[in-house]
Amino acid sequence: MDTILQLLDLSVRSAVPLLLAALAGLYSERSGVFDIGLEGKMLAAAFFAAAAAAVTGSAWLGLLAGIGASVVLALVHGFASITNRGNQIVSGVAINFIAAGLTALLGNSWFSQGGRTPQLFAGQRFNPIDLPLADTLASVPLVGQFYSQVVSGHNLIAYVAFLMVPFTWWVLFRTRFGLRLRAVGENPAAVDTAGISVTWARYRAVIVCGVLCGFAGAYLSIGLQAGYVKDMTAGRGFIALAALIFAKWRPVAVMWACLLFGFLGAIEIRYQGVALPMVGVLPVQLVQALPYILTVVLLAGFIGRAIPPRAGGIPYVKER
Repeated sequence: MDTILQLLDLSVRSAVPLLLAALAGLYSERSGVFDIGLEGKMLAAAFFAAAAAAVTGSAWLGLLAGIGASVVLALVHGFASITNRGNQIVSGVAINFIAAGLTALLGNSWFSQGGRTPQLFAGQRFNPIDLPLADTLASVPLVGQFYSQVVSGHNLIAYVAFLMVPFTWWVLFRTRFGLRLRAVGENPAAVDTAGISVTWARYRAVIVCGVLCGFAGAYLSIGLQAGYVKDMTAGRGFIALAALIFAKWRPVAVMWACLLFGFLGAIEIRYQGVALPMVGVLPVQLVQALPYILTVVLLAGFIGRAIPPRAGGIPYVKER
């Protein structure tokens, strides 16, 4: 039972950055702007969050710095793909390269620690939160243990990530903003005819994407870990994109997809170098590759046909 609870706890921790990044992509792609640059925005946010927290001593200022860096890159993507009608895939890939190079360069220049930031201490990062009655219920079998060991003990950003799931569902399907966002992704000409600015609607979606990627990157460096390490996102942005496609751009399904990928990430952490009965020690490379193998298998056809928004990836040109 303890092993199962440890795996579930690790699954939640591994799923949080994936969930935030996937929801970020959901807003952007529902508006018709494909975003391959989730990885780059997360990486920039992780670096600037840790750097600001190390310099100022405040986790909150670190979070704001991470969100700011991510939003700047999101606006660059918006300017290239919305205003200038550039290729959205190329723009996203460029952002990934820019973030990888810029964080390495600034990390070496500012801290001289091989691209790392200084180690963060308690006040410089978001610490775990013990929920009410967690200690009292810890002795209760199953339900109490699950509450105290899996639900409780995460930091603030983790709880924000899961609260964003129902909030995103409500925004997309119960608000005027969500209705316009989905309409812009499906039929921007009809939205334009109704007197709604397609450009402004897509920019707002891109900004929201930047904010959520900022949370995802900050979680990695000042929540899950105590500082920034070079290329610490390790492909999570691409896995989040795969989870988004796997879930067919639906918020609740995105959460379950990210938890599935998070579970494989937990297995990777828990069973590296551990001898299993009748199997022996699994190769480290095989365990590390499990999330990526699942990504390929699922996207190869086990999820059925995933139909993106009809106007996705197509720059809108206003008719005169």
